[in-house]
Amino acid sequence: MTSYGMPYLLEDKTGKLTGSQFVDINDRLRLTLRCTARESTHATYIIYSASGSDSGKPLVALDFGPNNSLGAIAFGSGPQIPMNSFLESSPIGSAKSRKFTGSDGQQYRWSWRTTQNEEWTCTNASNHHVASYSLKVPGEPEYDHSSGCVLTIEEAYPHLAAEMLASLMIMRHIVAHNL
Repeated sequence: MTSYGMPYLLEDKTGKLTGSQFVDINDRLRLTLRCTARESTHATYIIYSASGSDSGKPLVALDFGPNNSLGAIAFGSGPQIPMNSFLESSPIGSAKSRKFTGSDGQQYRWSWRTTQNEEWTCTNASNHHVASYSLKVPGEPEYDHSSGCVLTIEEAYPHLAAEMLASLMIMRHIVAHNL
């Protein structure tokens, strides 16, 4: 893969938890989050690849339980894992800071509002910045087909993009529903 010396800047088209497209401004990566089922007992969201030969391929399934409770996550055609097992809270941390083990075997942590310009920050076990999610800058003009929110993934981590998006959506769900 070509190295540009710059992170993936995935524009979140809607900024909503109910579904969106995440498109790199340099068109290197595209992901889609889509609600596929919404019932009183659960809501299911699928993250699809929307680029290259994997276009349309389901990458991750998020199945939330009744009353917006955390449910299960599945990668590809793999088994479902409880979201609380996938995204573990630390014994002394808050629910707004959780860690997970990526498919590369490394540990990553999402934290809420730890820096001034980022709503969410993801770091690795060495505390290096891996990804972040930023809201629209106050005062920035409104644009059609854009929320102004951006998921940034450092250039060395595109292989974890679906995992980063899935774990971020769970973290945002936790905060939105005060879980």
